[in-house]
Amino acid sequence: PITPGELLCLGSSLALSGLFYYLYRRKARVVARIQEAPKLQVDDNLPALVSAAEGRCLPYVALEGIVLPAQAALTSHYHEGLQGVIQKLLLKEHRLIWNSLARSW
Repeated sequence: PITPGELLCLGSSLALSGLFYYLYRRKARVVARIQEAPKLQVDDNLPALVSAAEGRCLPYVALEGIVLPAQAALTSHYHEGLQGVIQKLLLKEHRLIWNSLARSW
């Protein structure tokens, strides 16, 4: 005979396994789409490709080409000769609310 506690443990184990498998499959599809992304060169034809695309947006593409920094290129502290640039910097400030119960912001 199976006790109700064992049934509860079995059911919760199956539910969690199903949830994690669903999340795994969803992320695996995203990774597959990224790996199959077309590789485009940064050249004069790129604006025409973007404007001709549906919604003026190219989802999951890999751009290859030379990028020039606006000011100075970032250099790696760990690998000699490795440089990079930042495409966009987003600063998001969160609104602070006083919590009188915890006495903190």
